[in-house]
Amino acid sequence: MRFEWFVARRYLRSPQRPAVLRLVTAFSVLGVAAGVATLVIALAMNTGFRETLRDRLLGVTAHISLTRPGAGGIHDYEALAGKLAKIPGLRSVTPAVYQTVLMTFGAESRGVVMKGVDPVREGAADEALHKMAAGKADFTPDPDGMDALLIGRQLAADWKVEPGDYVTLTSPQGRLTPFGLLPRTRRFRVAGIFDSGFYDFDANWCFVRMDAAQGLAGVSDVVNVLEFRLNNPDAAPEVAKEIERQAGMGFAAATWMEEQRALFRALQLERLVTAIFIGLITLVAGLNILVVLTMTVTDRAKDIAVLRAMGATSKQLRAVFLWQGFAIGIAGTVMGLVVGYSFAWVAGHYHLVPLDPQVYAVSYVPFHPGVTDGVWISVVAMGISLLATLVPARAAARLLPVDILRFE
Repeated sequence: MRFEWFVARRYLRSPQRPAVLRLVTAFSVLGVAAGVATLVIALAMNTGFRETLRDRLLGVTAHISLTRPGAGGIHDYEALAGKLAKIPGLRSVTPAVYQTVLMTFGAESRGVVMKGVDPVREGAADEALHKMAAGKADFTPDPDGMDALLIGRQLAADWKVEPGDYVTLTSPQGRLTPFGLLPRTRRFRVAGIFDSGFYDFDANWCFVRMDAAQGLAGVSDVVNVLEFRLNNPDAAPEVAKEIERQAGMGFAAATWMEEQRALFRALQLERLVTAIFIGLITLVAGLNILVVLTMTVTDRAKDIAVLRAMGATSKQLRAVFLWQGFAIGIAGTVMGLVVGYSFAWVAGHYHLVPLDPQVYAVSYVPFHPGVTDGVWISVVAMGISLLATLVPARAAARLLPVDILRFE
């Protein structure tokens, strides 16, 4: 055992230490542990929110959306989709018709986003059509020729709608009649209720066949967007540029990163602010270590003088106090990591913290602790702990034995 570590361990474990010194040492360890554990939990929560929202958004929305602003939609979409489907990295290309309509059921009315789709293509690309809470993702008209419609779980729960019920969609794109401009209205049979897991989607979206959506919008065989899904969603910016290049003039491609920029930028800023402010806990713990070691230097001044008189060098005395700070820091860091990761795993696995999905888009706090976060948190905690030892270690090394032992 090294001489420096032997002395440092004896100082930390000595029963003759003053009670106040033992108490402050315990508080220093708990302070480091509290800072580390809180940071692990906070960053796991932030990462969980970001990854959960990202996965759910990418499961029900396009990675890249191609539109033709000012042209009244995309007329030759089948030929264009076949051409662009050859771009490397694409998983699917699906045409769609989007329109905001008024949905009515009984005495209830609400504005919703109607999405007209090709059932075969959309079923292969959109995860929402595979997560049915009730009914089936079957767009086959009923025996009376009434078109089918899928609505979200939250909307169905709010209105007590069940498969087999009928709703009315009213389009703002009116039709000219002898009595003036009248809105287009069409009844649909609710064939199924999907559960995407994303509140806004489940409460405000519905799916219909593309021809039904085109008829309600008063257009012919036209779509207003081509939706692309990629094998690697993170490659969306590069693929979007290639799509725009091959589509030609007049087309605009928007990635999921651009459409959700505000949300993910807010989460990133929240992560930074959280790390800074909760990191102050670890900084306070570092100040406690500084107090502990400074008090130890004062309390053990005679011992230090004896060690110097016996031949201990200034470098060895500095190392003694550096080892003490390291021991306090490593004990608090390990304790904090164990507590933080244990709580994050249990809370994430058993969904212990419920949330209002209308506000947070998810019904519970998702905790996703990352190994990388634990590594840099440990490095910062140990760095603060070691920095706090420099001043008292230097003070101990500069003590002169003759000044301390002169009157003993």
